[in-house]
Amino acid sequence: MSGKDRKEESSAPAKIDGRIAELGDWRGETLARLRALIHEADPEVTEDWKWRGVPTWEHEGIICTGETYKAVVKATFAKGASLEDPTGLFNSSLEGNVRRAIDFREGEKIDEAAFKALVKAAVEANLAAKAGRKKQA
Repeated sequence: MSGKDRKEESSAPAKIDGRIAELGDWRGETLARLRALIHEADPEVTEDWKWRGVPTWEHEGIICTGETYKAVVKATFAKGASLEDPTGLFNSSLEGNVRRAIDFREGEKIDEAAFKALVKAAVEANLAAKAGRKKQA
């Protein structure tokens, strides 16, 4: 890893902090809460800043992103289509074969236990995929 890569990687949490602060409204509060829940669900998670400004949480691959729009905060799970969602949190990007997302709107309560369960399931999917790649090698 080059020095430039290390600097960009280490600045991701600061950039996410900045995004939360610049929003300064319910979207910032929601993004901050989702971030905290992700860290609670997976203490080994790493943060990245991709695609010119999208907070991304990873563990052996992308777990989810945290996009902010005028009317929603969107948590997009990279492998969401393959995850069990017994409580029906996924409410967006349902037509795809890979990703699934959750749109959080102002005033909506987050089902914290269900969200953390999805994060844990995403981590498990990433770890299983990595184990499968190792077996093939």
